[in-house]
Amino acid sequence: MTYAPPWRDTSQYIRLRLEEALREAELALKFLEQGLHRNAAGKAFQAWKALLAAAAARHKEAVARRYAGAVRDKTGRLRSRADMVTALMPTTRMREVASALEEAYGKELIHLTDIALNLHEFRYNGLDPEGVVSRYTNLEDVERDVKYLAEKTMEWARKESYQTT
Repeated sequence: MTYAPPWRDTSQYIRLRLEEALREAELALKFLEQGLHRNAAGKAFQAWKALLAAAAARHKEAVARRYAGAVRDKTGRLRSRADMVTALMPTTRMREVASALEEAYGKELIHLTDIALNLHEFRYNGLDPEGVVSRYTNLEDVERDVKYLAEKTMEWARKESYQTT
């Protein structure tokens, strides 16, 4: 896979991010089978993040309404703020991007993004019986969410891929 930023070639960017989403989701399920819960959670999160970035690139105008203006990239070039958010898809902006795309994809996109963010939190904090540093207090919930998010990511990535070709 060769990276192509969304401002250079939007259709290639979408295709690459959808392929990334599929591969990361597959890895999440493999890690889960091996009992590597935190790794599986991280891969499920990465898969959803890639899918969300592809969806943002496809619906640029919705993201641009939320993130107006321009910013400088690391080379000093002026770029659309929406393009930078789409290209980087910062964890801190994923929920906002999902909300901006609600009209195109419905509330399920927000729900799945919330699950991805929960798994991301678990990836770094692990289980917490008290529910203070992680929303997960048992591995059964983690397994269920990893499996659900990975399967949904693959389903959505395949559906989005049909629109790209």
